[in-house]
Amino acid sequence: MPMPFSGSTGPSRRALLTAGAVSAAVSAAGGAARAADPEDAYDTLLARAATQLTGGTFDAGDPDFAAALKTLDTQAATWWRQLDRSAGRTALWPDLSPASDPGNFGQSYTRLRTLATAWATPGTSLTGRAETLDALLEALRLLHSTGYHPGRPESGNWWFWEIGAPRALMETCVLLRARMPADDLAAYTATVARFCPDPDRRTNAPSLSETGANRADKAVIVALRGLLARHAPTVALARDGLSDVRDGGRNSLFRYVTSGDGFYEDGSFVQHGSVAYTGTYGSVLLGSTGQLIALLADSPWAVTDPKTSVLYDAVERAFSPLVFDGLMMDAVRGRAISRERARDHHDGAAALSHILHLASGAPDAYARRWRAFAKGWIRRNTATPFLGLVGIPALARAKAVLADPSVPAAERLTGHFVFAGMDRVVHRRPGWALTLSLSSKRIAAYEAGNGENLHGWYTGDGMTYLYDGDDLGQYGDGFWATVDPYRLPGTTVDTRARADIGSGAGTGTYRPMNAVAGGAVLDGRHGVAAMELVADGSSLRAQKTWFCLDDVVVALGAGISAHDGRTVETVVENRNLHAGGPARTLTVDGFGQPGHDGWSARFDEAGWAHLQGTGGYVFPDHPGRRTGALALRALREERTGRWRDINTGADTGGSATPVSRRYVTLWLDHGTSPDAASYAYVLLPGASASGTAAWARARPVRILANDTTAQAVEARRAGLLAAHFWRSGAVAGLAASGPCGVLVRRGRAGAVVAVADPGRTEVTVRVELPFAVRGVRWTDETVSVVAGRRGVVTVRVGGSRGRTHRAEVV
Repeated sequence: MPMPFSGSTGPSRRALLTAGAVSAAVSAAGGAARAADPEDAYDTLLARAATQLTGGTFDAGDPDFAAALKTLDTQAATWWRQLDRSAGRTALWPDLSPASDPGNFGQSYTRLRTLATAWATPGTSLTGRAETLDALLEALRLLHSTGYHPGRPESGNWWFWEIGAPRALMETCVLLRARMPADDLAAYTATVARFCPDPDRRTNAPSLSETGANRADKAVIVALRGLLARHAPTVALARDGLSDVRDGGRNSLFRYVTSGDGFYEDGSFVQHGSVAYTGTYGSVLLGSTGQLIALLADSPWAVTDPKTSVLYDAVERAFSPLVFDGLMMDAVRGRAISRERARDHHDGAAALSHILHLASGAPDAYARRWRAFAKGWIRRNTATPFLGLVGIPALARAKAVLADPSVPAAERLTGHFVFAGMDRVVHRRPGWALTLSLSSKRIAAYEAGNGENLHGWYTGDGMTYLYDGDDLGQYGDGFWATVDPYRLPGTTVDTRARADIGSGAGTGTYRPMNAVAGGAVLDGRHGVAAMELVADGSSLRAQKTWFCLDDVVVALGAGISAHDGRTVETVVENRNLHAGGPARTLTVDGFGQPGHDGWSARFDEAGWAHLQGTGGYVFPDHPGRRTGALALRALREERTGRWRDINTGADTGGSATPVSRRYVTLWLDHGTSPDAASYAYVLLPGASASGTAAWARARPVRILANDTTAQAVEARRAGLLAAHFWRSGAVAGLAASGPCGVLVRRGRAGAVVAVADPGRTEVTVRVELPFAVRGVRWTDETVSVVAGRRGVVTVRVGGSRGRTHRAEVV
């Protein structure tokens, strides 16, 4: 039985901190010499904290800074006009009433922080105004008396009490500290001490240790509280929280984990125990930890943990493969995909800002590479320009990099990346990138809750994201509000009607019971990935494998069976064609198809298709295919949805305004209750129609097997043989003793073999090669080779957590 949707009291909101991290991103204000006495350091560090929020000195005449200043001023002026300053008020804004509600006072503090930032930043309509200062001080008193004070027990979402409200409150106090009455400041720091006393424990559940992004956030809050209260032990507590001194480093942010929350050596990042979350929680951890390192630099509380290299290495291991021209890939953004005001370009901009900030204090070898990455990302993305997404502090860092002739603009990253710790696979080529979102009994298929990600049912069932350098708005331009959530590319689905998920309080995850999810990588450029599909609430089962071979991705499915009396489909493509512009031509077997919305067709024996501006699709014959049993279906439609349909969150809820986008959808119809059905299709991203037709005729990649024992392909010209074995078996002379993924590349100088056990079920795997082996050039320490007419490679996969093992033979 699949695991049920499980409830959690984990955090449900990152929009507030993400927005704050971008618009108030950290700027190292220049390190003062380390003070001999902590008392001498408080004012220095508080001034630095204020500069982190406002950006310090900048040229308001520069068009980019002027635009950022206008954005801040416009938002602040809006909140200022709407602020209720009447006697007897019970809330600060009508839409956040009553102020006693945790969500309302949490968001009210965030708005006050925006007002305080505008008051403290030169050049806004509120800069230095006594009226604004007085109103801010009175507003803080109202929230303290009616909503957020030590005498209240926590209720509702814990995150507002322990992270959201105290972070915004402490940052507001930093900005107003010189004009804030001492009694007020003491009351506010006491409140924060009540709900966020340290970075180590959840206040409303003291037995729960904080991990990952939550720990990093709390460390920043505690540090600001300590500085404002001029209390050295509290500042030290914040610093030590990063390394988890209290518990001997068990939850240190500077260590790799092998399960649960944190960074993994393979670049994975997990939060909430089982969710792939690099793009939001991972980014928050990077930003908050980097902020605290910069804030405390050259002070008595400087971060000196020698293992900070884990954080530095994460930029290239964990983040760079998942950022495409400044976009953060949706496969690692969890429930944040449903947030109208936090799309892939927003989270990408936040991560980029954090990376540039971290570079300001990182060793030079790291910093030079990161700045080159950032320069390339910024320059290539003209669809959602970075400079228009961030506030003044982040803007200053980015402009410095862009103006520095010694910093090259790095080209797009290429390669094949397997994130075994979070069931994600990324295949990157010069013009595009493909991401696979998988799931297993270890990693959740989705997270939903507090009204977020209501239709995320199939996002972890093998969804295939195709990022195109010529269409950077594919997923950020209204995709999640309008796409058919039953037809996500790459998925095989039972077409049953689904109810909203996550509409109640708290967050929860769904983890299926399959073991296999992941794959192997060869030469850093080729890969095989597999996932056993155990459908949620359905009898549907399938074995799915993807072969990523340079510019080609072959997708195979076998053992597709269900007995629920419903249609089962495999979705090849569901492309967002946006709201306007000419219709993109869809060609099937050389014939252009109608371009009007509402068109649909069935093609019983389609050989290939091509979508203008995207690429080609080939539907080859394959072992096990039943003649006439698999039809290609195609549909053009304009879909209309609302962000509110997928997110009703208290602080992240979408608008009810209808959004319309045009789509071309291609899917394979397996019929009702299929029994051992299969499919095969090939993706040719960026290919022309003629190139697709030529590939379909030549078939340079041959499908060798597609059944429940093995799925395998061969690319003879490249000398590549790749297979995923679901059990012991053999194909084309390649044999395996049990489940595993195998890639073999032969050349004149010998052969390279890569093996992985993505199901983590085996102790050893024995692979027999289809050729003679005379000797061994090198192997990983987990691999042994026996030479002979049929070379034998034995791999100790037990305990390797899905990683790839390699050998080179002659």
